[in-house]
Amino acid sequence: MIKLPKTSRILSTALAALLLSFGSLAAQEKETFSEERFKALQAEDAVILIDVYANWCSTCAAQQAVLAAFQEEHPDVKLHILEVSFDDQKEWVKYFKAPRQGTFVLFRGEEQVWYAVAETRQAEIFAKLLEAQKTR
Repeated sequence: MIKLPKTSRILSTALAALLLSFGSLAAQEKETFSEERFKALQAEDAVILIDVYANWCSTCAAQQAVLAAFQEEHPDVKLHILEVSFDDQKEWVKYFKAPRQGTFVLFRGEEQVWYAVAETRQAEIFAKLLEAQKTR
């Protein structure tokens, strides 16, 4: 057995965790934001999480891990995640009043029920996503 230096073991563990979280993210039905899809989900009175995201953002990466954990713990929760690209969809970043990447805007149908910037606390995110389901 080859013994890796401590730094390599740490990097290997981090990479494994990252790969596992990407597998979990795929199960979330995360979609690229489009106005048509957003309006259709609102008409269905769906719970919609607008995720203003940038792939270079460390806060966004932490948020994605929390969303993956939420999906794993609550697979039956109907949550539609629409991802707004902070870099490429500036008109929607402005529309949702996102001051930066890492902004969440939660809707239940047409009603905005939560807004957060750079929120990464799992307990807070879980609570808001579950609360939006209960008040339906």
